[in-house]
Amino acid sequence: MTLKLGVPSKGRLMDKTFEWFAEHGVRIARTGSEREYAGSVEGIAGIELVLLSAGEIPRELAAGRIHLGVTGSDLVQERIADWENRVQALEPMGFGFADLIIAVPRCWVDVDTLDDLDAAAAAFRAFHGHRLRIATKYHRLVREFLREAGVADYQLVDSQGATEGTVKNLTAEAIADITSTGETLRANHLKVLSDGLIHRSQATLFKSRTAPCDDACRAIYRALADRLALGN
Repeated sequence: MTLKLGVPSKGRLMDKTFEWFAEHGVRIARTGSEREYAGSVEGIAGIELVLLSAGEIPRELAAGRIHLGVTGSDLVQERIADWENRVQALEPMGFGFADLIIAVPRCWVDVDTLDDLDAAAAAFRAFHGHRLRIATKYHRLVREFLREAGVADYQLVDSQGATEGTVKNLTAEAIADITSTGETLRANHLKVLSDGLIHRSQATLFKSRTAPCDDACRAIYRALADRLALGN
């Protein structure tokens, strides 16, 4: 049995992943055209490269169809229920940094904290007759975060793109989204709550706890773990 390693199939995440492995003595590369999604691994025998979108990798890890995968920690925690029992975070890789935050309109001068947001949400519902809307694609992480903070009287509305523009377009009153520089938030007249950091994400090497692995596969993993200075 080979060991299957899932890595992002394009963009900066793919390039930085290739660089990271090369720095540890394992060369991975695409082969053929960009449409073929094929690749090779040199440095450790018995590893099969699987090129996937970063969003697909959590699903494949949880299902046990790949043994290792590189993706954002935000995607794993959002897309895998009970994720710690299904995958293991092996190594933060030092790139792909982004913060999942809650932001509100900058003109809300009295709303700076989650307690303020809770009060504003209650007032909003009393005045408008419906709950304050928070646009996001991170439903699980946001819901858990707000529950622990005691924020009520809100509803999550799905946004799979241009989330920062939903407030301007009047489809939401606040947002929960990934940001790296904050420039898009500022351009859309939004501010991050002072205690509104939900998750600090980065690209991470994960190991599936459910993927079948025979003695040969385990030997390949140990060789790779030694090369990458990972634990077992």
